[in-house]
Amino acid sequence: MEHFSFATYWERGDAISHAVAWLLLAMSLTSWFFILSKGWMAWRVRRSAHVVRRFWDAPTLQDGVAAVMAGDPEGIYLALAEQGMAPAPAAGASSLGGTVGRAEQMTRLLRDGIHRSTVRLESGLTLLASIASTAPFVGLLGTVWGIYHALAAVSSTGPVQIDRIAGPVGEALIMTGVGLAVAIPAVLAYNGFNRVNRLTLSELDAFAHDLHAYLTRN
Repeated sequence: MEHFSFATYWERGDAISHAVAWLLLAMSLTSWFFILSKGWMAWRVRRSAHVVRRFWDAPTLQDGVAAVMAGDPEGIYLALAEQGMAPAPAAGASSLGGTVGRAEQMTRLLRDGIHRSTVRLESGLTLLASIASTAPFVGLLGTVWGIYHALAAVSSTGPVQIDRIAGPVGEALIMTGVGLAVAIPAVLAYNGFNRVNRLTLSELDAFAHDLHAYLTRN
């Protein structure tokens, strides 16, 4: 009775089997790099959510921006707070921005701040989703090719018997398991980061609404 092992599968595999294995390894390393880096970023972002309250507790706008800057290392909330310090184009100036009122100018600036924060929050998520959706199929490809390769090798040596193909087929199934092992952490991480982003973007939207009301009160 043959024992199933990845080492034996690798020894029996050809260039395509090896390429699939290397591809899954690259996908796994890339996935874990983004999981760890985005996890660290998400933890820092959620930890800095209190800076919104510090901003409104500050005596002046400058102090509020300084408080956000000190407590927001990722710059997610700072992208909005700094818009209050940004000089807006003067009304009637020879530019498109100067043709609209103060309220519309601040709406545009705050929207740009939310956009920059959103891009930063969502960076890498598309790659994680792609790995999560494709890794099982890459592993399945390795399994199908491994079974085909095993059957071709066995049939060339004589009559095909179940005990002679059980080992190679079982080893080929390892690649499906590897594909799932790559995909599952990516799926869980993607869902977790999306939830954190939804919470953060909701807070940013509320912060932007309050900032707009404050900056255009006169």
